[in-house]
Amino acid sequence: MSAIALDPAYRRVSVEEFLEMDFGGAKAELEDGMIYMMAGGSEEHARIAFNILMALGPRLRGSGCRPYGSDLAAQTDIRTVRLPNVSVYCNNPAAPENARKKLLGDPQVVFEVLSPSTSAHDQKVKLAEYCALAGMREVILVDPAEERIHLVQRTPTGGWTADWLATGDDLTIPSLNLTIPHAEIFARD
Repeated sequence: MSAIALDPAYRRVSVEEFLEMDFGGAKAELEDGMIYMMAGGSEEHARIAFNILMALGPRLRGSGCRPYGSDLAAQTDIRTVRLPNVSVYCNNPAAPENARKKLLGDPQVVFEVLSPSTSAHDQKVKLAEYCALAGMREVILVDPAEERIHLVQRTPTGGWTADWLATGDDLTIPSLNLTIPHAEIFARD
């Protein structure tokens, strides 16, 4: 990441400081120590993220993995915290000792629902950050406009493959051993 010159009145904040801040119900991400407020999403964006959560919940019950919405943060660098639209953590993340934690280590799977205003950033900057996490297995970018899914998967040798699924194809997530039908992800009712 390139350094940004800051006004002397401002300073970069640590992850710990950021996680203790109260944004009054608004959401923000931390990127290289700088706070960026997040705008609310569209109905379409919210619906797709909700559909993904609803599809994952029952499929993961009893597996030791759990899906979370954008309230749970993922630390992607020493001074960067992201709020993925949907993330899946495994190894019993809902254990009582984790109840008050705002960070649970690396997610295994992350979904980002693309928006016109953040699509380029999500597909370049955030994707690279997620792929750098040791525990990450799949990063899934969902394009509401085209109803397409970009599946980025870690290979057995530690590299990555990236494929846009054909329109209408169901999403198979190998590390979770499950498939979500295309129609469930983009459902309007």
